[in-house]
Amino acid sequence: MIGRLRGAVAEVGEEEALIDVMGVGYVVRCGARTLSRLPAVGEETLVHVEHQWSEASGPRLYGFLDRAERSAFVLLQAIQGVGPKAALAVLDVLSPADLAAAVAREDKAAVARAQGVGPKLALRIVTELKGKPITDGPVTAFHPTPVPAEVAKPSASGDAVAALMGLGVAEVNARRVVEHAATRLGEDADVQALIKAGLQELGR
Repeated sequence: MIGRLRGAVAEVGEEEALIDVMGVGYVVRCGARTLSRLPAVGEETLVHVEHQWSEASGPRLYGFLDRAERSAFVLLQAIQGVGPKAALAVLDVLSPADLAAAVAREDKAAVARAQGVGPKLALRIVTELKGKPITDGPVTAFHPTPVPAEVAKPSASGDAVAALMGLGVAEVNARRVVEHAATRLGEDADVQALIKAGLQELGR
């Protein structure tokens, strides 16, 4: 089993990176956030690896820049309905510390921001991770009091997506129009404004 790789970044794609370790290239699947934080091509990096195998795809390596992300990745997949793709998507929008904070607040909307994670699965994630050590420290350490204003902002988008899905809009379309609306209206846009803008875009 491969636990980590130290080598030069040879290539970076949309979903994976090629790490050259002493002339051997390892294809490592990574989340968008990890890929964006990798050093430039040719520079050395240390990638923590979760080595998995399935009959459908054979061996596959998933890479992270710290142990906490790898641990959270494994923990998320223990939840029914959460596969590698969904686990990576959650970690793209929430660091392990942010995920711990969202679980402590029971903020399923924050988790539902992840691509491919609907409200029901987000609720299951929040429920099943309650009380589990997502990070190296206690979960309560990431439950700020009072909750900073910026933590509530992502929830507006998540609630807007959930509301549009409740109106029968497909999840992929709901996320697309809400993201566009949030970009156009700014970070301070509330749920109603995002829903209205999303419906207007869908009606074009």
